[in-house]
Amino acid sequence: MSEKKMHSSRRQHLKSLILQIAGTMLEQEKLDKIAEKEAYMAEHCTSPDTHGDQNTLMELCKKLHALIDQVDEERYDAEAKVLKADKEIEDLKIKVVDLRGVKKPALKKVRMSADSMLQALLGSKHKVTMDLRSNLKQVKKEVKEESTEAVGDWRKNIEDKADRKKMFETS
Repeated sequence: MSEKKMHSSRRQHLKSLILQIAGTMLEQEKLDKIAEKEAYMAEHCTSPDTHGDQNTLMELCKKLHALIDQVDEERYDAEAKVLKADKEIEDLKIKVVDLRGVKKPALKKVRMSADSMLQALLGSKHKVTMDLRSNLKQVKKEVKEESTEAVGDWRKNIEDKADRKKMFETS
């Protein structure tokens, strides 16, 4: 069976109806909470009897202060327990991470000059320039000077060889 699709205007209308109903339900919930709170306060917290002389009012104030101190101590104890539980949870989280082990990301090959590497390591406060080429041993090329006298003129060498050839021929 093929299902018929709902028109967008119908869908928008239904959505607005649902939102209206949810809004009225939230308002009713707020009113119910307020009424419940008032009923609880009326039941448990009766209004104090303020009729009487000064001594009875002083005794009433002392009792109220004692109750306030007791509630304050309970609140402090509960807060301390919560802080301790939070600390234990953090410690356990750290232990879980330690047990799993930290995955190290794959390192990428980065081309960096020596100066920029030193700046990254030492920070921008330290100005260190490292010219590696200046530390290298300098080697000068030695130019071999061939004696021009030994080589001489090439025509002269040919003439000398020609004279030798004649010596062998005449003998």
